[in-house]
Amino acid sequence: MNKPAAYTPFIKQVKEENRSEKLCPSIEEAIQKSGLKDGMTISFHHAFRGGDMVLNRVMDVIAKMGFKDLTMASSSLASVHDELIEHIKNGVVTNIYTSGLRSALGEAISYGLLDKPVQIHSHGGRVHLLETGELKIDVAFIGVPCIDKFGNASGYKGRSKCGSLGYAMSDAHYARYVVALSESLEEYPNMPASISQDEVDCIVLVDEVGDPSKIGEGATRMTTNPKELLLARRTARVIEHSGLFKNGFSLQTGTGGASLATTIFLSEKMEEKNIKASFGLGGITGTMVYMLKRGLIAKLLDVQSFDEFAAKSLGENPNHIEISANEYANPSSKGAAVRQLDIVVLSALEIDVNFNVNVITGSKGLLRGASGGHSDTAAEAKLAIIVAPLTRGRIPTVRSRVNTIVTPGDSVDVFVSDQGIAVHPRNVELKQRLIKAGLTIVDIEALHERAIALCGQPQKIRHTDKVVAHIRYRDGSIIDEIRQLAR
Repeated sequence: MNKPAAYTPFIKQVKEENRSEKLCPSIEEAIQKSGLKDGMTISFHHAFRGGDMVLNRVMDVIAKMGFKDLTMASSSLASVHDELIEHIKNGVVTNIYTSGLRSALGEAISYGLLDKPVQIHSHGGRVHLLETGELKIDVAFIGVPCIDKFGNASGYKGRSKCGSLGYAMSDAHYARYVVALSESLEEYPNMPASISQDEVDCIVLVDEVGDPSKIGEGATRMTTNPKELLLARRTARVIEHSGLFKNGFSLQTGTGGASLATTIFLSEKMEEKNIKASFGLGGITGTMVYMLKRGLIAKLLDVQSFDEFAAKSLGENPNHIEISANEYANPSSKGAAVRQLDIVVLSALEIDVNFNVNVITGSKGLLRGASGGHSDTAAEAKLAIIVAPLTRGRIPTVRSRVNTIVTPGDSVDVFVSDQGIAVHPRNVELKQRLIKAGLTIVDIEALHERAIALCGQPQKIRHTDKVVAHIRYRDGSIIDEIRQLAR
C-alpha cells in the first residue's frame, strides 16, 4: 500500500509572550520584539500610494538601529519613497521585490544603484512568490487607519480612510511577524475587519499612517483632453460591439484619464440598452462607484480603492466588497477573480507590432511605472484592450519592439489608438464584428509606420551589461530583463 505524500502545513511560529496585550509603545520596541536580523526580508503595502507615511518612518528607525542587508518587499513603491536611495547607499537595503518603481528611486536604480537586480512582479505574481516560498517575509509593517487593541484593523473606517487593504492582507497572512501601525485605536472588537486579530502580532500607535488625498496622485482625474476623450469613446464602442456587451458581463477599467472616461461613456451605452454588469474588479475608482449607485453594476470587488469615493463606498455599501490580492489575481489561487473577468481596459507606455506591452520603462529607459495587475488581467480576461495615443509628444508609442516586455502580446486582443484600432490577428471574429460596426480597423504594422513617419525612428537607448531588474511574469518566470543605463 502506497503511503500518502508528505504534507508540510503552513504554520506561523508564535512566540511565547502575552498574546492578549499587543500594544507596543514604539516602533523600535516593535522591531526588537519581531526578532528582525540582518539579511531578513521586510514588507510594506501601498494602499496609500503617494500618501504613504509608514515606509519611510519605519526605514529611518531600522537604519538608526543599525540593521543591514535587508530585502525590501513593498507591493509597490511611489515617488514618496525616494528616501530609500540613502538606505540603499548605506547598505540597509540590498535587495528589492516590488510591482513598481518610479521617480528619483527608479532613476537611481536604472543607473545601477543596487548590486542585485530588482524583482518586478505583478500583483498576482507577488502572492504566487509568497505561496511558493521564494519570497519569505520575516516582518511585515502594515499601516492601517484604525485598529483595536487585539489587532482587528480596517481600511475604510477612521480619519485617514484608504479603503481596501487587499495587498496588506496577503502580507499579513504570509509574514512570520506582523507589526500594525495605526493612528486610531477603536473599541474591541473593531468589526468587520480587513485584517483579523489572528494575523497581527504587535500594534504601534502613530500620529499618521497616510494622507488619503494623495492616493490618486493624478491617476483618478477626469480628463478634458480631446485625444483622451476620443480614445475613451472608441474604447467604449469596441466593448459595445465585442460580442461580450450583454447582461451579466464583468469589467475592469483601472485609472488614467482615458480609462475613467471610458467607464462614463460605457455607462451611457448601458443605460441606453438596459444592460447591467455583474461585477467590477481591481482598483476601484469613483466612476465604478457611480455605476454601482446607478444600478448599472451589481457588485464591486475591490483590491485597492483609488479615491475617497471608493473608500467611502466600501464602508457603506454591502455590494462593494473588499478582496485580497490572492483572491484578485494569484495565478496559483484556487479562485482568482480575474478568471471570471470578461473585459479589461489597460494603458501602455509602449506597444509593439507583436502586441507586447511595456508599462515599466519610459522612452529613455528609466524605471517609471508599475507592472500592477496588467499581465494578470490581460492573461485571464476574455477581452484585453490596450488604450494609448499613437504618439506622446515626439515619441512613438507603437514600436518594432518595446523596451521592456511586461505583458506578452498573446494576452492582448485589441489596441485602441487615436489613429485607428488594431486587432490581434488571432481574433478574426472580433475584427469582423468591429469592421461591421463601422470602426476604423488597421494593421498594427501600419500604425507603427504612421508613428515613425510622424516622429522618426526613436534613438537607441544605451545600456551596459549589468542587469538592474528582472521582469517576473505572474507565474514567477523571468519574461524580460532591464539593463543599466549608460551615462
